Amino acid sequence: MEISTLTMYHCLAFGWYCFVAYSITHVKTEERPSEVFLYGGQWKYLTVLNLVLQAVFYGVSFLADVLRLIKKLRCAKCVISSRDLLFGVLAFPVSTFVCISFWTLYTCNRELVYPKSLDGVIPLWLNHAMHTAVLPLAVLEILATPHRYPAKKKGVILLGVVAFLYISWVLWIYSVTGEWVYPVFASFSPAGLVAFFAGSLAVIISFYNFGDFLNRMIWGQSKF
Repeated sequence: MEISTLTMYHCLAFGWYCFVAYSITHVKTEERPSEVFLYGGQWKYLTVLNLVLQAVFYGVSFLADVLRLIKKLRCAKCVISSRDLLFGVLAFPVSTFVCISFWTLYTCNRELVYPKSLDGVIPLWLNHAMHTAVLPLAVLEILATPHRYPAKKKGVILLGVVAFLYISWVLWIYSVTGEWVYPVFASFSPAGLVAFFAGSLAVIISFYNFGDFLNRMIWGQSKF
């Protein structure tokens, strides 16, 4: 993709994610179901954190494109390294995980992840913007430009650290409120919950590997 076209694409994607993140974080307080928005507000949901993550990623991508356009290649190289690390380790696997895990659980029992009470609060378009569009946009990013993935061990460790931090946040919220971020967690025993978290980590690591595979298939081998 031409650098000017790529710059426009990243600018639009950045604006889109900023708009979606703004929309979900500005749901009117009086309209929020009390059983959903407790301690931690929207910031306890992986979906909302992913919107912020995507906005940051596309903002960094847009900055890298602008630096390339104005021939600031030394600065651009540094920003591109950050962009690629952010995309490979977080932006692609998290978006894929959010989309697939949400719609899988929603199909089985929507009350486990997205209670019916939210239908009157969050518009249908916003639901799909948060949970559906994130995956095709992540795939489009792989098709649009090559990304240098870190060494496998480094990438998995970084992803694991971020996953551990989010799980710690979820457990902290439960310890404070006595309520789980997602109702599905209440159906597990302690051992079952550990197994669920471990399985989720394995799934998201597989999405990381899948993104690396797609990138190599399209653009060839390139590592940090």
